[in-house]
Amino acid sequence: MRLSLKLFAVATAVELIAVAADWTVLQWLAKPLLAPLLAVYLVGRVRPDLVLVALGFATAGDVALLIDGEVPFLIGMLCFLGTQLCLTVAFLRHARPRWWAFAGYAVPWATANALLWERLGTLRVPVLVYSLALSAMAAAAVGVSRRVAVGGALFLVSDFLIGIGAADIEVPGQSVLIMATYTAALALIVTGWAAKPVSVVSQKVVAEK
Repeated sequence: MRLSLKLFAVATAVELIAVAADWTVLQWLAKPLLAPLLAVYLVGRVRPDLVLVALGFATAGDVALLIDGEVPFLIGMLCFLGTQLCLTVAFLRHARPRWWAFAGYAVPWATANALLWERLGTLRVPVLVYSLALSAMAAAAVGVSRRVAVGGALFLVSDFLIGIGAADIEVPGQSVLIMATYTAALALIVTGWAAKPVSVVSQKVVAEK
């Protein structure tokens, strides 16, 4: 395990403790480090690509979501929309998943938005658009590897918990669950991307040579 991954694990532990204890200062110290530490891990293992750009958007989104209020929430959502779009394009460039992956994620997307629609108020359309991009990313992740696919699914779970929170629905340990699934999602996506198998497109190029 590289030093950056060890530091990521430490930052994750600190962040989870800070969230559980509601220590805002400690959250400000730990949360902005999460995505950058994974970016450091990724650099040197793969050529600079859209996954690194996605981590940059995630960093900005993490900082925005540390600030209370609807405007910072929307800014954070916009930043993470950038994360999802970058990841989706990167994953689709690597390999195309089967149609059932997109169909399978379309059902919970439509169901969740239908159930939360009345509760979300002014956040309805932003959540609808963002959750569509998130679901597309999770579906595209299926074509990369099992590890990346699990990471994509956990990202969706984490943001679903944020979404129901925005709809004033609370579950026990919600904040800790959000961060636990989010950090696990980032770690699985990044380490899975670094260890991804050769894509079908790359195999064809090699075969032609």
